[in-house]
Amino acid sequence: MAVVRWTPGREVSDFNRIFGTFFDTPTGSAPRRWAPAVDVVEQADEYLVKADLPGVAEDAVSIEVDGRVLTISGERSEEHASEAGGIRRSERLHGSFRRSLTLPRGVEVEKITARHENGVLEIRIPKPQAPAVHRVQINGAGAPEPKEQAEQAPAA
Repeated sequence: MAVVRWTPGREVSDFNRIFGTFFDTPTGSAPRRWAPAVDVVEQADEYLVKADLPGVAEDAVSIEVDGRVLTISGERSEEHASEAGGIRRSERLHGSFRRSLTLPRGVEVEKITARHENGVLEIRIPKPQAPAVHRVQINGAGAPEPKEQAEQAPAA
């Protein structure tokens, strides 16, 4: 026969572990708001933004650029199937959402594209072109400007 040490409150802990939080409701906390998960991936010539939007129709999503801020907004509708006895637990959040990202300087917003497929929104943002480097020639002290040298050249 095995001897098991008795721990006060263990039975309650086991009960909670077995049944999880099935009947729990958040108390004293603010209502949870839904915001889609977003990945930003830097690729060779563009940034790829992926947002998980399960259950959100394409026409319920808006993408706007204001200055250097790209904003994804929309709404996921609440859909409850009517069943005998009603809903026992609802964890799927719904409602309006808004996510904003700051774009790098120089992005050509006209070239940003978006695609919505299988509950994933993909936004492709072309990287801005790096400004060309202009090299300035340094003339030595007392050396005339190149333009002046051409003007002072003796006529042949």
